[in-house]
Amino acid sequence: MFNLDSKVALVTGASRGLGWGMAQALARAGAVVVLNGRDNAALEAKKAELLAAGLKAEVAAFDVTDELAVVSIVAGIAKRHGRLDIAVLNAGIQHRSPITEFATADFQRVIETNLTAVWMLARECAKVMIPARHGRIILTGSMSAIAARPTISAYIASKGAVHALTRELAVELAQHAITVNAIAPGYFATEMNTALIDNDEFNGWVCKRTPAGRWGKVDEIGPPCVFLASDEASFVNGHVLVVDGAFTASM
Repeated sequence: MFNLDSKVALVTGASRGLGWGMAQALARAGAVVVLNGRDNAALEAKKAELLAAGLKAEVAAFDVTDELAVVSIVAGIAKRHGRLDIAVLNAGIQHRSPITEFATADFQRVIETNLTAVWMLARECAKVMIPARHGRIILTGSMSAIAARPTISAYIASKGAVHALTRELAVELAQHAITVNAIAPGYFATEMNTALIDNDEFNGWVCKRTPAGRWGKVDEIGPPCVFLASDEASFVNGHVLVVDGAFTASM
């Protein structure tokens, strides 16, 4: 079960953090993983790490907000491999500021990366998957779209929209045997959260507030991704899978 041999997977934002965790898990399950990010050198280092472990990986360095690049890269993957089975649309950014000090340009920048780029990628991947009558599209949502916190209004707005987009795309693409699901991570120990982890007060709050009593580990995000990418998840569609150590289940 959960064997991804012969599958081709694109993972955006794969050079670090949760994207890297999901990319590793997909590769270990047998997929050819196309690693995306903007830093080619960082991607090449991750590719070398996977190849050294006997896994299969390629690099596709591009900015997910660049529509021409998105169209070209997705079509290129399909042409090179004759298929694109899995798309993990994970790349995202954060901006923290009180609402009264939040610049419109910063709000738009977050929305462009976290929502518009995800929509563009899903559109282009669907163009490849529909004729093949097979596909797994996995979006990265967020626990914060369910249980909000201050100063990240753009991030929460974008991730709430990603959850809604997951449902819409699932309904639209199900007739083509394509599933669309989202993973909503809780607090994970990633580079994006370094400042929060280093803040003793915030770190203590997370560990106390999370029933599991700790931050999530990057290698704990990969297995849920493999499940949603697998043939075994063929009837799981339009679902937001929360991976948060029971944070949102707790009063």
